[in-house]
Amino acid sequence: MSDIKKEAYVEVDKNLIVETVFPDTEDVKFHNVRNEPFELYNLYGEQDEISRRLPKAVAEATSAGVNKLAKETAGVRVRFSTDSGYILIKTKMPVIARNSHMTLLMSGGFDLYEDTPTGSRFVKAFMPPYKMEDGYEQIIRFGSRKMRYFTINFPLHSVVSEFYVGLQEDAQIGAGKPYKNKKPIIIYGSSIVHGTGASRPGLAYSNIISRKLDMDVVNLGFSGNAKAELPIMNYLASLEMSLFVYDYDHNAPNPEYLAETHKRGFDIMRAAHPDIPIILITRPNVATNPSKAEERKKIIIDTYRAALDAGDKNVYYIDGESFFGTVGRDSCTIDNCHPNDLGFADYARGLIAEIEKYI
Repeated sequence: MSDIKKEAYVEVDKNLIVETVFPDTEDVKFHNVRNEPFELYNLYGEQDEISRRLPKAVAEATSAGVNKLAKETAGVRVRFSTDSGYILIKTKMPVIARNSHMTLLMSGGFDLYEDTPTGSRFVKAFMPPYKMEDGYEQIIRFGSRKMRYFTINFPLHSVVSEFYVGLQEDAQIGAGKPYKNKKPIIIYGSSIVHGTGASRPGLAYSNIISRKLDMDVVNLGFSGNAKAELPIMNYLASLEMSLFVYDYDHNAPNPEYLAETHKRGFDIMRAAHPDIPIILITRPNVATNPSKAEERKKIIIDTYRAALDAGDKNVYYIDGESFFGTVGRDSCTIDNCHPNDLGFADYARGLIAEIEKYI
């Protein structure tokens, strides 16, 4: 093995060193983001040893996979305002996903956005140290002190048991910037909804839509485990929402299962929410198995047509293949399935164009 393989790459490029000691923060005071004025989104209120995106009973009744993935913080955000000259985070993470499809920043990092009158802008990521084990501390400094609104996007594929925001002791703290649209959009689906393939948390398509539409978007993506089981569909139907995105295709094990469950799931949602817009989406890339993809697409179109035939005037269908266009679509995924940052940007852009027609 060559010397360059043996040593940490930061020994070659010092610019990649992640800071882990913060000598100028003697005036720091840590705040638990579960307390006011911090506002947490996409977490279910019930908490035992960790945070969850679903009630424990619903997750357990759905499947072992969903029960595990519901503990991951995809789509979770904390919003607040402060005039501190820095933000120092401290987190405990008992499970940190590491997979060939994931960057460590996506699975274990936190993204900081400043929410301004003209939109949200990316400030910087709280970068996890490469050899972290069960959490870390990280800082972002500002050149001046003034009141700013912030959103922190949580990791997409890790479990966060504790999260504290460290601010200067004399800093003002307030609520986050109010969302323009009050009722959330809820998105249900597979690893694509979950955000697998994004380079960092803020680039999952649900988080992009949240920023662009200035509204709460609830990410209920469960990588490899979105199968429209009755417990989770009944739970989804019980939630308040302004619009439902039914991005369910990939995880049905075969076309027969999809045919059995897709329309059933739609009917459960429509019975509980007779008037909200519901968007049905097919997979964005069919290169891995074109014939099966076409069969599955027909099943989803059948759900859509059946709803129209029944008089439903607020159901919409999007062919997922349209998101990536025809030029350069082979640059939009990491593996001919999961979108990369370019693919997620296109995915979000296509969905936003539709959502804006209905909200």
